[in-house]
Amino acid sequence: MAEMNTNNGSSRHSGKRNRSTKKSTRVDMTPLVDLGFLLITFFMLTTTLSQPRTMNLLMPRTDGNPMSLQASKALKLILGPDGRIAWYEGIGNDPAAPPQIHYSSFANQGGIRDVIIRKKDAVYQASHKNDLMILIKADAKARYENVVDVMDEMLINKIDRYAVVDMDKGEDRYFE
Repeated sequence: MAEMNTNNGSSRHSGKRNRSTKKSTRVDMTPLVDLGFLLITFFMLTTTLSQPRTMNLLMPRTDGNPMSLQASKALKLILGPDGRIAWYEGIGNDPAAPPQIHYSSFANQGGIRDVIIRKKDAVYQASHKNDLMILIKADAKARYENVVDVMDEMLINKIDRYAVVDMDKGEDRYFE
């Protein structure tokens, strides 16, 4: 481990005594480095690595029997250019009764958050469950920032069921 070199031979002058004998020390660091690597390896193997966090994703059924969505429990949000949002209640697929389109924004007062809260409360009052389903659609001119903002609104308002879906034909006319 450590060596100490001493001069044990006779000096040139036999009658004189050395006043100070200088000794050289040399410490071998190899075992210490080995111990360090062993400790690093031990702690790397025994620590818990962070688990990947994923978002639960519900895919549509593949057996040909899709879940039906009641129009009274549906809210469609259509994101358009310049931070504008068109929204309507229901599915909107009945040509005899076209949907009534309303417009909103991301404002703190009177914005889309208030629309979501009102619809969530209405669905809860009718069914005593949090069964609101929000369908989010983005126009080709919508900004990515707006999609993220709407997803944040889903988390803030604790909306359990929402989906980002493709635009239907003719829905882009709401922003002309």
